[in-house]
Amino acid sequence: MTGHKMVSADSHVLEPPKLWEERIDPEFAERGPRLVSEETADWWYVDGKRLISVAAGAQAGVKYRPEEGDWRFRTYEARWENVIPGAYIPSEHVRDLDTDGITAAVIYPTIGLRHFYLVEDIALFRAICKAYNTWAGEFSSEFPERLLTVAMIDLNDVEAGVQELRRSADLGLRGAMITVHPPEEQAYDKPIYEPFWEAAEDCSMPLSLHLATERPPNSLEQLVGWGPMSMATRPHWTQMSVGRMIFSGVFDRHPGLKLAIVEQDAAWAAFFVESMDRVYTHKQWQAGWIRFKDGILPSDYFHANVGIAFQDDRLGVELRSYIGVENLMWGSDYPHPDGTFPHTRQVLDKMFHDLPPEDTRKIVGENASRFYGIS
Repeated sequence: MTGHKMVSADSHVLEPPKLWEERIDPEFAERGPRLVSEETADWWYVDGKRLISVAAGAQAGVKYRPEEGDWRFRTYEARWENVIPGAYIPSEHVRDLDTDGITAAVIYPTIGLRHFYLVEDIALFRAICKAYNTWAGEFSSEFPERLLTVAMIDLNDVEAGVQELRRSADLGLRGAMITVHPPEEQAYDKPIYEPFWEAAEDCSMPLSLHLATERPPNSLEQLVGWGPMSMATRPHWTQMSVGRMIFSGVFDRHPGLKLAIVEQDAAWAAFFVESMDRVYTHKQWQAGWIRFKDGILPSDYFHANVGIAFQDDRLGVELRSYIGVENLMWGSDYPHPDGTFPHTRQVLDKMFHDLPPEDTRKIVGENASRFYGIS
């Protein structure tokens, strides 16, 4: 991958043990997230519920070490002292970027993803988001053009969400993650979100729909057991949300709004884009269904406003002309065990070996740079 600027559109931190204890609002001090050392591992707890261990940050690159066994059957238990330093120390994260030849990374939480669908108390969840965003601003401040952190935003209260989005932008965060699929009565085609779309556009804060960010009550139905069907059909809920935003005219009213679909592969988008246009041109005859001006199609909004961050999807790469080559953004998923670190160059060389150089250049770096304003 020599000669191409590489930007990871999907990287992660592993939140440090004292993040919430030191930053969460005092009224939630006893219920907020904390790391507890137990007999077999260190486990995150929130509001008395055990979430996950710290294994997601302790097994970086494990799939490239066959001597440790089949990584697909890895343990989900680990100790904090085994977590890779780059998962929580900015200078070490940058060092690992350099190891992989990566210029910059768009960074999401790890434990924070679980908070989206396991914390039902709205006030507690909002406090968790606020404390994380404060820390994320600190994390990226030393290397603001290399570590681009993404805020966690709760939209149960849209006005509060607007305030936290603007506060996060002031802290230097470069994007905002919202639930991939809210409860039906709060779907993204509802007018209540207009102030939030407007604020995100005004702040130049791309929004993200990241894997595993469903909110209750959807989460209990969609993610119980996190089984194979949940993983195999993960783009479904994203399609529902993106389709609702497009067909309700969100991007027509807010042409500067950007939306990233993260860690949900990409190949499915070829059919999704085609299907939206076919519904619009052949089936939209019911009263009240939206008609766009000047012959614009749903796919036009998708291509103008939506990005897809994927890790390893060769079929998606082959379908790039249907999806939109300028809509695809590669991500390393660092430091998670199924990520590409520390062999990113080799992985990308294999995935893009037969692509025209200009397509490779766009997908591995230029598209994300444009999407997030990376110089």
